[in-house]
Amino acid sequence: MPKGQESILDLASSVDKKVTVHFNGGRVCTGTLKGYDELVNLVLSDTVEDMGEGEERKLGLIVARGTQVQRVVDEEGREEIENPFDGDDDEDEDE
Repeated sequence: MPKGQESILDLASSVDKKVTVHFNGGRVCTGTLKGYDELVNLVLSDTVEDMGEGEERKLGLIVARGTQVQRVVDEEGREEIENPFDGDDDEDEDE
């Protein structure tokens, strides 16, 4: 990124790492972040789009327009945690 220009997001630590990008309209793609600019336009390689119901579509190298990007999630160090609100509510049913 050119000096003097700041991005809305600090994506420098995610370059050359696998990321998942959520777009306006619900589309979700996963790929390797190769570059970005101050407008959050992203370049992803080896990109795969999640089509839902376990289906995927290989896209390869893409340029994602920053105005359509909702969220960028770094896949490294990500893990699923137990939902604390998904417990048995048997106690409440007695009342």
